[in-house]
Amino acid sequence: MRLWSSQAAPGLRLRVIEPFRPAPSRLVWGVEGLLKAVGDILQARFSSCTVQGELGSFMRAASGHCYFSLKDAETGAATLRCAMFRRAASLLDFAPGDGQLVEVRGRLAVYEPRGELQFVVESMRRAGAGALYEQFLRLRAKLEGEGLFDAARKRALPAFPQRLGVITSTSGAALHDVLTALARRAPQVQLIVYPSLVQGDQAPAALVQALRVANARAEVDALLLCRGGGSLEDLWAFNDERVVRAVAESALPVICGVGHETDVTLCDLAADLRAPTPTAAAELAAPAQAGELERLRMLAAALSRRVDQRLDNLAQRLDRAALRLARPSDALTRQRRLLELLAQRQGQALPRLLERQPLRLDQLAQRSQRALGVGLQLHGRRLDALQARLQALDPRRVLARGYAWLDDGSGRALTSVAQLDVGAQVHAVLVDGDAQLQVLATQSGAS
Repeated sequence: MRLWSSQAAPGLRLRVIEPFRPAPSRLVWGVEGLLKAVGDILQARFSSCTVQGELGSFMRAASGHCYFSLKDAETGAATLRCAMFRRAASLLDFAPGDGQLVEVRGRLAVYEPRGELQFVVESMRRAGAGALYEQFLRLRAKLEGEGLFDAARKRALPAFPQRLGVITSTSGAALHDVLTALARRAPQVQLIVYPSLVQGDQAPAALVQALRVANARAEVDALLLCRGGGSLEDLWAFNDERVVRAVAESALPVICGVGHETDVTLCDLAADLRAPTPTAAAELAAPAQAGELERLRMLAAALSRRVDQRLDNLAQRLDRAALRLARPSDALTRQRRLLELLAQRQGQALPRLLERQPLRLDQLAQRSQRALGVGLQLHGRRLDALQARLQALDPRRVLARGYAWLDDGSGRALTSVAQLDVGAQVHAVLVDGDAQLQVLATQSGAS
């Protein structure tokens, strides 16, 4: 018991004397029992909870179980070991990977063989940027299926624009980058700014309105849709379906330069040209003035050389024509010589022609005689052949073999006994004369 006095004077220091007490008996845990007790407490207190963190050391075992760690997304100082068994892993609708921000639901437990705290995961889904990226992929697939990203619908940009429109925030660095790039490369191009929000819930409607205003005014040759870099959430206005459709439906060509080189938005895919940065968008929209002036200088020099060459050729032709006109006697002399040459050739050709004519006539006469002899021989042989055929068909040769030609006296041939009557007169032609016969009797050859 404690001894103390309530009547003590103020400021008096009291010394409390504790009486001696025997030490209580100590409770000694076994390792397994302690771990089970801790596990029971954790299971009772954290039987179902949701944790958000960044995936690390993700591994899918051959058994189908998944093992990984969750790192605190803000500080990165705390790490929680996790296990996701095969049944829960088979229900995943995405492929987990290191660095992804996820939300897992499950329970805390103690892995007794190692005495480690672990989180048994029953479900997992993307969180934060992961959920946005999943939404990005779904909308991209939808719009791509409608043909909004087809290369065939993209239009060529004007080669030498006079005025360019910029849709961006007037307070952002993107506008400064575009102005600097155009002032450096193409100061002759006039720039018209259509201010718009580029981040936040109101940004999509503002971007759509700016696109409509620019198309309604139709005062520029092309539009630059620009914004500086940022996270996926910062750039989300350029993945809004309303903005993407407005870019695709724009009557003016659109160059999209949003974020950094690694950032890709749906507006980049729907635009006629994607630029990796706002500065690159300005550089792609208008050619460099210095380069075009140098090109014009080279073309002018080439044109001047061609004109000088053409003038030199024409001057030479004129000189040659002038020389010919200045001395017409030379042309007459050449013509006179040509006429003399032709007359000489004509005088020599006629005697030679006359000399060759008798020889030619003799040759033709010989050829005519040979042709006549050959023709007569051919005709003689043909006549002999016809005579032989005619003799073979001569009826007298048949009569010479003992046959006779019978007719009824009027020239009608008698070829059958049916044409004969007993007592009728028959005219017979023999090989050496005619005879008049009388039919005494008839007999059919069939009897």
